[in-house]
Amino acid sequence: MANKILIIEDDIFFGDVLRQKLQTSGYETLLSRDGTSGLKQIREEHPDLVLLDIILPKMNGYELLEAKQNDPTIASIPVIVISNLGQSVEINRALVLGVKDYLVKSQFDPEEIITKIRLQLSSGNGATLASHEKTASAKAVPAIHTDLIGKKIMWVEDDKFLSEIIARKLVQHGCVLFHAAEGVEAFRIFGKEKPDLILLDILLSGMDGFEILKRIKEDEKTKHIPVILLSNLGQKEDIEKGKSLGAARFLVKAMVTLDEIIEEINAVLKEVSSS
Repeated sequence: MANKILIIEDDIFFGDVLRQKLQTSGYETLLSRDGTSGLKQIREEHPDLVLLDIILPKMNGYELLEAKQNDPTIASIPVIVISNLGQSVEINRALVLGVKDYLVKSQFDPEEIITKIRLQLSSGNGATLASHEKTASAKAVPAIHTDLIGKKIMWVEDDKFLSEIIARKLVQHGCVLFHAAEGVEAFRIFGKEKPDLILLDILLSGMDGFEILKRIKEDEKTKHIPVILLSNLGQKEDIEKGKSLGAARFLVKAMVTLDEIIEEINAVLKEVSSS
């Protein structure tokens, strides 16, 4: 029987990619978007492990940990924190409240979270890696957008965790994927390949996404390629700037799921083909 993992995360995109990563590794997953409902699910579902963000609506992660620690029926359930907060005082506060491990979102690779989970669960109910892999392989194959088969998608993103997840999702739909972590690398690939669509983060090392988009649209060879901006930035001025530079869509990571990103890619490609 697969271990049950509860993810308590209000960032829709990050929560979705975490959930898909765990499911492909053979875990049963639950998802809460705020601390109050997360604590309720811990009490009702008794998951084998909890992945917890600290900055949450209604009840923050520290408050949840204090409530959990004071409830003997759930106090022993292991918790791994995954947060943007990474100062030593914040980490120590979580550890004092019984957290088993603490990961900073921007500093771990895709496999690290699975390794941490397996380490915590290995002393629990004895579930093995082999059983996880068997469960994962038995999952149904997701429905495929046939219109996306063979489409070349360029993904410019420097977050390793997100890069692996989005790559897997696109490959499932039959896309040919090209990935770059920064602008110089992206333009080097553009010199060899002509993607059908570009997914572009804004916050990148070196050249930012706005500058990359500007250069794409100024070049006769690439200006026709539709670009979807996918970023943590979501201010009105950011969205307006992206659209003024020629972006076909501006998606805020915290507001979309992986499936919604696929739907937007499909919709933009259809718009291009019909124009």
